[in-house]
Amino acid sequence: MLTTLPPPNNLLTYSPTHLPPRYAVIVAGGSGLRMGADRPKQFLLLRGEPVLLHTLRRFAEPALGVAQLVVVLPFDQLDYWRQLAAEYRVNIPHQLVAGGATRWASVKAGLAALPPDAPAGALVAVHDGVRPLITPAVIEAAYQAAAAHGAAAVAVPPKDSVRLLGAAGSSPLDRRRLRLMQTPQTFDLALLRRAYRLPELPTFTDDASVVDDLHPVQLVEGDYRNLKITTPEDLLLAEALLNHGLHGF
Repeated sequence: MLTTLPPPNNLLTYSPTHLPPRYAVIVAGGSGLRMGADRPKQFLLLRGEPVLLHTLRRFAEPALGVAQLVVVLPFDQLDYWRQLAAEYRVNIPHQLVAGGATRWASVKAGLAALPPDAPAGALVAVHDGVRPLITPAVIEAAYQAAAAHGAAAVAVPPKDSVRLLGAAGSSPLDRRRLRLMQTPQTFDLALLRRAYRLPELPTFTDDASVVDDLHPVQLVEGDYRNLKITTPEDLLLAEALLNHGLHGF
């Protein structure tokens, strides 16, 4: 069975000073087609503010000690985000980077924006910009696990029964041995850069799959509330969690 590390229970264990440094790359390249909206999903309003702003706030929590925040967006969305940042008075320091044609290319561009001379042991968290309800406890757990193991990814067990499709039909899988992957996925920076120097493969679905051939990935216990805003129902659920104080932040 896959094992996971639980998040720390005491948020007071955070320290604003971390050596080696911590970085974060937030990737937001969605088009919003499945939302049926007039703008990309990272710019939709969640309780009156853009989804991406909520996500930025999570990683800007001072106790996490993130030294540099990089936001990766498609080139044609950069100016729109700058307009939104001015409109909503976003004062969270972050560096904007133009992404590539795939998520892999966008993460690679985000990594290139981090200091080339980062010290040994520096850590980087890669997070989906449309997961705005991530909690400091889970972010901290991912950083701690990456510091201890080199590579860590947040995941939760599936709630439903799962079946594998095949030519002859389908067969059940033991869901106790399965995990649904979330973000952040957090790594030793040098390790992740080495992984992203390898050619892109169609089997890459997230950063953990990019690193798998180089280094084992430790799973960290995630949170079902750490949902990815993909459909209108997701946005409604996120609103409900925030409005009822169930977001864990």
